[in-house]
Amino acid sequence: MDAKGNIMRILMPIAAACALTAISIITAHAHASLEKREASPGSYKAVLKIPHGCDGQATHTVRLQIPEGYIGVKPMPKPGWTIATAKGDYARKYDLHGEEVASGVTEVTWSGGELPDDFYDEFTVSGTLAGVEAGQTLFFKATQLCADGEVAWTEEPTEGQDPHSLEYPAPMLKIAAAGGGHEGHGAHGDAPVAIGDLEISGQWARAMLPGQPAGGGYMTISNKGSEPDRLVSITSAAAGRAEIHSMEVVDGVMVMRPAAGGLEIPAGATVELKPGGLHLMFMEVAERFEEGASVPLTREFEKAGKVALTLPVKAASGGGDHSNH
Repeated sequence: MDAKGNIMRILMPIAAACALTAISIITAHAHASLEKREASPGSYKAVLKIPHGCDGQATHTVRLQIPEGYIGVKPMPKPGWTIATAKGDYARKYDLHGEEVASGVTEVTWSGGELPDDFYDEFTVSGTLAGVEAGQTLFFKATQLCADGEVAWTEEPTEGQDPHSLEYPAPMLKIAAAGGGHEGHGAHGDAPVAIGDLEISGQWARAMLPGQPAGGGYMTISNKGSEPDRLVSITSAAAGRAEIHSMEVVDGVMVMRPAAGGLEIPAGATVELKPGGLHLMFMEVAERFEEGASVPLTREFEKAGKVALTLPVKAASGGGDHSNH
């Protein structure tokens, strides 16, 4: 055999080994996962992605365990699949849209379908993240069943262990601070926050001038549900008192007053709190709001419940609310 033939004889096994290694790496990284792997407390749609079958066989059943802290769960109908749910008691009681709940869906099973090994599919449930804290991790353990076997994505990393080192890691969700939860981005205080049927967006506070007695806050609240809700109270660690104020012209004079009975958010409507109109008023402020800082705020809605927000402080210029007077 000539030199060229010897070289080919040596290189072919190496190339084959490299190809197998590449395939192994691809397979090892094809784990079950959640489409959105970071979210803030409040409404959350969990989309479970199943990447393949069981050693070449099609998946006919997918079972998802619901972690503690994810409540009021409802699965999304999936054509070609039958859905079953198991219910049980939570480890504690939660406030869900103003109602105390102690039990709910703890497991969802999709069966009777067929997911070929060469394809992937998504399985969706919707619920609320409650009683969870920023930095906490929830594990959405899942099992897929095939004709002659199963794949259980149920492994949790030990303290300090890299989750990528696990062979069958459970899909993970990291809890972000309120106002965060956007995968691939930082936790921005003015990012949209969902709670129940409500979505809060564009939240910010105005920087206060030296000697200014009160501060103003603004945001947009959209009600995507079929029933009205009401903002009943607001509190902030940055102020002794916080209220919802309205402004209107009466006999040619600008008059401001607290919104009596709270602020109604009609079904299917959007209410904007902005300079010169409805807005938040922070009184008895310990330290004036300075641009670049943030203001913590807790809002309680009649039906959606409580939500914690962080309002980034922006420049004092512009607007017409009385907080700058």
